[in-house]
Amino acid sequence: MINVIICGACGKMGTHLVSMISQQKDMKIIAGIEVPGHDLLGQRLRGSEAFISDDLSKVIEFANVVIEFTNPKTSLEHLRVVSKANKPMIIGTTGFQSDELKEIKSLTEKIPCVFSPNMSIGVNLLFKIVKDVAGILGDDYDIEITEAHHRLKRDAPSGTAQRLAEILSKTRSQKIDDCLVYGRKGMIGERKKGEIGIFAIRGGDIVGEHTVMFAGPGERIELTHRVHSRDTFAYGTLAAIRFVVKAKPGLYNMQEVLGLL
Repeated sequence: MINVIICGACGKMGTHLVSMISQQKDMKIIAGIEVPGHDLLGQRLRGSEAFISDDLSKVIEFANVVIEFTNPKTSLEHLRVVSKANKPMIIGTTGFQSDELKEIKSLTEKIPCVFSPNMSIGVNLLFKIVKDVAGILGDDYDIEITEAHHRLKRDAPSGTAQRLAEILSKTRSQKIDDCLVYGRKGMIGERKKGEIGIFAIRGGDIVGEHTVMFAGPGERIELTHRVHSRDTFAYGTLAAIRFVVKAKPGLYNMQEVLGLL
């Protein structure tokens, strides 16, 4: 039995994970973590026998894996606790800055950790397809990335859009900081060769949508992934749980979990 702790258990993603994991015969939720002062502290997680706590360090002893879907600051605080306890971890939080990413890399040297901006199986397949297409088309096609999410999403562009840009720039042997353009306004002149544009849309209850457009002479190719339910992220997380509890120490992504590399 895999004993699971979910950080951010009462949030949108956490709620879906509680429901999904509770249905698995090889997994058991032993605690949910929420912020101090949360209205549900001390109560049972809906659909689970586990209670809600605000202190990961008090319950981590009994865990086989910790799942993190909160915010960058809290995720790092929890990762420090998890690393000290020598437990596996899954991080689906987005919006980390470069110095925070360095700390994540350092803290996961001695523990197995799956870190991905998007746990969706389909999106991770998109990562692979985009890399293959970019490698074939080369520099003759202009690349634009658009992403759309619900009005409550705090970071922009999405972690998934950033990851797509990283894959594309690396495939085309470009430095990512030199080629990215975040939106356009005013008299910007003609498009520079090698640019990768990223545009963020926020509205309503859009779960998640990402499109990569390759625009060339006389044609364009558009690769789109749309999420209809957060269950798709939960399915991917289940695969990550079963992977990380058997993995050697190190930092992994969903491509490795799904065998897409």
